[in-house]
Amino acid sequence: MKNHHIFSIINFVGLCVVVFAVSLHFVFDSRLIGYVIFGLGLLCLVSLLPFKISYKNIWPDIVFGFFDNGVLAIVAIFGGFIGGTAGAIIGGVVGNAVTDGIAGVFEGLAAEKIKGAQRTVLGSAVGKMTGCLLGAGAVLIVAGFFGF
Repeated sequence: MKNHHIFSIINFVGLCVVVFAVSLHFVFDSRLIGYVIFGLGLLCLVSLLPFKISYKNIWPDIVFGFFDNGVLAIVAIFGGFIGGTAGAIIGGVVGNAVTDGIAGVFEGLAAEKIKGAQRTVLGSAVGKMTGCLLGAGAVLIVAGFFGF
């Protein structure tokens, strides 16, 4: 099932729709949003089971996404705290540019340690999406404890 690109695209698009819809539903529930986003990251991992994609092969992508969106969420929270909506947007845009580079370093380190990893389009896409959701979810959970 690994090489059936149409099923991979359907899986990814379906995940995007679910992630967007569920996030939108919980957007104003700041007590739960971090847990919901983290849970959506776990859902992404589960969606790979039918494709028999090894988590070892997507680990670098998860690491990339975790650091990318984890740091981005921190910068956006502080940007929003300091400058409201415009500050959050600036924090998100600037944070994204910086964190892509930082996360790329961690992804590269993780990828270099995995011998014989076979990366696929679906694994890379869902792996990065998983890491992004897990990273942002973790930051939002912690931010909730501090009242942000």
